[in-house]
Amino acid sequence: MQLRQLDLFQFRNYEQASFSFQEKIVGISGRNGSGKTNLLDAIHYLCFTKSYFPRTYVQSVMKDRIGFRIAGSFLENGNSLSVACILRENGRKEFQVDQEVVRKFSSHIGRIPCVMIAPDDVEIIQGASEQRRKLIDSIISQMDSAYLQDLIDYNKILQQRNSLLKSEKMDFGLLDILDMQLCEKGNHIFEKRKNFAVQYEPLILEQYRSIAQETDDIAVQYVSKLESERFEKLLAQSRQKDVLLQRSTVGTHRDDLNMLMGGIPFKNIASQGQRKSLLFAIKLAEFQILEKTKGQSPILLLDDVFEKLDAVRMQHLLRIVCTYKDSMVFISDTHEERLREAFEQLEVSFQLIGL
Repeated sequence: MQLRQLDLFQFRNYEQASFSFQEKIVGISGRNGSGKTNLLDAIHYLCFTKSYFPRTYVQSVMKDRIGFRIAGSFLENGNSLSVACILRENGRKEFQVDQEVVRKFSSHIGRIPCVMIAPDDVEIIQGASEQRRKLIDSIISQMDSAYLQDLIDYNKILQQRNSLLKSEKMDFGLLDILDMQLCEKGNHIFEKRKNFAVQYEPLILEQYRSIAQETDDIAVQYVSKLESERFEKLLAQSRQKDVLLQRSTVGTHRDDLNMLMGGIPFKNIASQGQRKSLLFAIKLAEFQILEKTKGQSPILLLDDVFEKLDAVRMQHLLRIVCTYKDSMVFISDTHEERLREAFEQLEVSFQLIGL
């Protein structure tokens, strides 16, 4: 999958701009605030129908403007594919593929596989479990549309259950029904996450060794209470507690991806370089598993990856991502010369865009 043309209208700091891409490796340089991250996020919009960052559609509109448009022309195995994301003046978002309106946005997820790495992704390593669940869900959803639908349904049921737990008068009959529905979806989610982790975890360790050139005794493990007990029993055991706390305390929405180094929580003892190396390993493992499952290389978006990573690790990372056979890679940095020198050392064809 190759992106050949990107057109932006009233998107963030771009009033109107067009970019053409001739090479599979594209470096984007510019000072902070010039729009490097926004350009990468526009590509992410075309792949996922939304921003990579936690912001509303309206926040993506250029200041003092109404609505935006992002359009991309892709080439897939010699066939052209046009994709557009439009926020209308009335605030309604529209998504089009080959000029046809996409009725259900979730149906587009996985159509253009994509992996993005941004500075704030360090929260996957050191943040709450929600960040790691979002990572797992994003990957599996690109590979399995049924999983994505189960996830959407589960979150709706969970929201209904939590609303019921907060209500002044408890309807235990309704709670029984919601528990049954939650278990059905939750069990599907758990089984697919568990099977996914068997493939994913070894790839993370393999990529970490490639980037850091050592193992550092890293371990990554998917954990869920559903591994040791049936979901139905967990809900029954926690019901009194849930009613008291007015929220659902057990379920797949509490799963995590544990990261250890020498048996100790990784985030407690890892250096900045080790944290960055593990983050990139997690993301490159995502790339690998998507490539294998989808049968095509995802688009890879790397935002300011040079920051807080020493030269040796950086060179190992670039050697990995820039030598993927069929992948299109976008890399942003504040220094054009740093990008140029890195690409020239690897002896690869590249394109530089200055903002």
